[in-house]
Amino acid sequence: MANRPALSTAEGGEADARSKISDSFSFLDVLHANQFEGEFVEPQHAEQVEENFYRGAPPNWLNFYISEQAVSDGNATPFIKRDGYETLKEQIHLRRKGPGTSTIKLFHQQGCGGTTLAMQVLWDLRKTFRCAVLTGSTLDITKVAQDVVSLFTAGSHGHQKTVLLLLNDEFIILQDRIMDEIAEQDIEIDLPVVILLNCVRSSDGIIHQKARSYELKQKFKRKMRKSIILKKSLSDREQADFDMKKEELGRRFGDRCKQFHGFNILQSNFSQAYIRNACATLEHIKRINKPLKMQLAAFLCLLNAYVPGSYLLESQCLDFLRRDKFGHLSLEDQMQPFSHLIVTFQQGERSEKKVCMAHNMIAQCCTELLANAGVTRSDTTRHFLNSFCRSYVPPYLLGFIKDMLNKREITVIEDPTHGIKEWKEKFSRLIQDITKREDEGNSLSVLIMASNKFYEVSLFPQTLARFYYIQLEDYYNAEIWAKEAKRRAPWSSFVADTLGQVHKSHLKKMPVYTRPSEILQLAQKAIEAFEDEEKLAKNEHAKGKQGDGNVKVLRALNTRGLFGYLEVCSLLYDHLIRHDELWKQVLTRTMSLDSVLKSTGDRNIVRFKELINSLRDLVEKRFEFFDTFLTYSYSVVKRDDSSYMSRKTIECYKKYVGDAEPNDQLQKAFHKLKQKLAVTSPGVLSCLERCTRSDTKDIAVWWREICQHKHSATHALLNYVLANIMLINLKEPPSSSDYQSSFREKMPLAPEMQPKFHMLALLLCWPTDGEHELASDLPHLIQNILQSYEQEYKSLFQSRYLRPIFFLGPGQGLNRFVHRRNLEILWTQDALEDPKTNWRNDDIFTDPTVQGKLLRIEGIVQDYRLYATFGDTEIELDANRKDSLWKKGHVFFYLGFTIGGPVAYNVHRAEERLLKTFDNETDSSQWTKLKPEVEIMEEVHTYSLQSESGKYECSESALRWVCKETVSFRYQFSSWERFMRKPVCMDYIPAGPLMDIKVTDGKLEEVRLPH
Repeated sequence: MANRPALSTAEGGEADARSKISDSFSFLDVLHANQFEGEFVEPQHAEQVEENFYRGAPPNWLNFYISEQAVSDGNATPFIKRDGYETLKEQIHLRRKGPGTSTIKLFHQQGCGGTTLAMQVLWDLRKTFRCAVLTGSTLDITKVAQDVVSLFTAGSHGHQKTVLLLLNDEFIILQDRIMDEIAEQDIEIDLPVVILLNCVRSSDGIIHQKARSYELKQKFKRKMRKSIILKKSLSDREQADFDMKKEELGRRFGDRCKQFHGFNILQSNFSQAYIRNACATLEHIKRINKPLKMQLAAFLCLLNAYVPGSYLLESQCLDFLRRDKFGHLSLEDQMQPFSHLIVTFQQGERSEKKVCMAHNMIAQCCTELLANAGVTRSDTTRHFLNSFCRSYVPPYLLGFIKDMLNKREITVIEDPTHGIKEWKEKFSRLIQDITKREDEGNSLSVLIMASNKFYEVSLFPQTLARFYYIQLEDYYNAEIWAKEAKRRAPWSSFVADTLGQVHKSHLKKMPVYTRPSEILQLAQKAIEAFEDEEKLAKNEHAKGKQGDGNVKVLRALNTRGLFGYLEVCSLLYDHLIRHDELWKQVLTRTMSLDSVLKSTGDRNIVRFKELINSLRDLVEKRFEFFDTFLTYSYSVVKRDDSSYMSRKTIECYKKYVGDAEPNDQLQKAFHKLKQKLAVTSPGVLSCLERCTRSDTKDIAVWWREICQHKHSATHALLNYVLANIMLINLKEPPSSSDYQSSFREKMPLAPEMQPKFHMLALLLCWPTDGEHELASDLPHLIQNILQSYEQEYKSLFQSRYLRPIFFLGPGQGLNRFVHRRNLEILWTQDALEDPKTNWRNDDIFTDPTVQGKLLRIEGIVQDYRLYATFGDTEIELDANRKDSLWKKGHVFFYLGFTIGGPVAYNVHRAEERLLKTFDNETDSSQWTKLKPEVEIMEEVHTYSLQSESGKYECSESALRWVCKETVSFRYQFSSWERFMRKPVCMDYIPAGPLMDIKVTDGKLEEVRLPH
């Protein structure tokens, strides 16, 4: 009799999972602790499941159970453990000691066994964790979070157990949603809620980049790794295991194991010779009179070669073959002599049987062999669309076709000069291969057929329009198909973007002799297309905000229309000034349009007078949007905010600001600020990233001049104060000392004022180091900025990460505010490097030089909330990482300020200090703590200490030393950089912060480094 399904518990036992909970998971396939135990598995069925797996079918839980039983019976060798297996298990176990939620990624190349490895780890840990697989892809992150928490808490309080969740997608905000759900349900936890195992199938280029990145950076850091990499190559140990397993399979299955292509490809270390030999039956195929089985094999090859994880249903294959006189036979019999290359499998008792090629490398090889024989990729694609897409097309198959014809891969290369470079390919791999190996006409034919066949889908005409304008530079047909895509999805801003891109590309390619009126006409079409996209993007964003309580992932605002607008304006500017330099003055509005009418003789320009006069203001408005957008926030998707976007918006803005200065003194100051990109608060706050020291001094002077004007607005004073903080961060004296009191006179601020005012008010009123009593109503100031942010920016930034602007450091007045750029320079050790620091993961705070710049603040965590403590007063703060609030108690953190309010970074407990004391000496009473004298010169801290005979510990760094006589010494934290470049150090790994210690008197018997 089968055992009841059970879940593992915290005590190592099992809890009954028959309750409604176990059947209520919408998105989780739960692996029970006692899966299959007590069940009778028919030997014939077990053998078939095992054979299918070795032939190339995806793994299922029964494979691991069968293997486990065979090993225990002494009938088989263990399931092969790839080299990443032990590392992955170790990393998962390390995370059991960590925060409420954590992530480990497994990057793998297609067909190298990545999914099998991930499932094998889950199977082996099913009694240690509550294991589950996220089924399908969903945007309903809230429901996924609810399922995870329900699995974590299934049973009584004592039965809580950490969930190990396998997912094939990167749900970036899932961790925060899970902690929100825990807090909402008021669940007390004393162990991690979930460990997310992201199994990410990646291209060869990305795998190489990840492996290289690990070699250069990851091994220098702590034991905890962010990712494991599995490649298409076997180590000597793995090869020996595969060879042993091959002998065993030969004894058990005889000649049948020759067709175990899924296994044999790995055992042969992905040998191309083995693959060619396996595909030999296709080498002599003729193009004409292809039997149905040959056509079906070609379809499967094409799908599996270009769409990982794709398949056809067995019923669909049989329906296709029924037109043949042998249609009454089984699929395997009908597909001879190609049957050994094809696998039929079933995932779940209720699901239909699926058919695919044994391995993607076989699919690729067969596709190439067929193409060499005249059965081209384009012919096969067209034939497939005609054969399988006649009437109703099931969603899964439409998804595969969309990926095959439209999905563009990310390419990664290592540039010796600029480091890692990555970009999105222009078209899908299949379309690129057809274009390269056949011709553009066949690519066009395939896309036209798909567009006509799927007459309601906008994606195919969109790709077709892109092919026309990018590949063929046929802007007439590109416009037709872009408009057709818009007709099919009139609500989509992303579809609308294509029409704007068509016109923009056409404008870019216009010959130099084109008349100004023609240039303006095309630019107007492009601008109108991008303005339409902007309206649709706002509508999409507004609808996403309105929700029904079951919040899904809020889609980020599509800013391509805004950016496209600026690109068009930049191109228009360049085209027109090639005709006549007078256009510079016209476009910057320092000269009227009449002045160029005479010189060009093109009277049609007058029709565009309204457009020309509006450009400068609209360019400035869009630039200021991007400056705010990128200064205060960044995308959680790495590629969305490229430095290219920032560079291009600045380039366009400067063109339309121009060089001509106004006569009015006040307007002249504003114009200079525009030229230095510092006419807004975000611009002033970005001075350290894009202005020289001299420019920053000038910016402070110009804002002072504006402030001194009798009609100056409050925002001028705000920007003047911010400019002075920038100067202080450059170790320059402020331009005046009266700015603080002037701003304080404006307080209390009206609640409806913009968040930037409330942020500065918070900075000025925050208690200084050692101040335990609050000098102002801090909770009220925090409430003001939260409310102001809610009204001004929350909907805009809700799907983005708020960048910290300042951090609280030691000291008094404005000297204690450290701009994020200064910390980024310390972290990257490169002032010229693009500021791409990932503030979300808190890694930057592991650097001792960064720590030395910041003030360590005490607080307390209770009920999943963080409070800063000032004497008897507690102030609630947001935490950068919600998973740091899973355990209540006293904590330490660093305080940062975003445009949304104060945020606690690197929340950690006393026992988690980043510089830990020597592990073997648990009794701290043996060590006498001494406070060092600290001397600061050019940002370098030098610590000096003197002691009598004894055992001592530095109170600043936890450095310990033992001496038998009076000793004096000093030390600094140094950079490894200059040492690691020396040949003698090349093979060594930095083991923590480097300390430069110099004894000035006496002798040290022992020195114990803090790490």
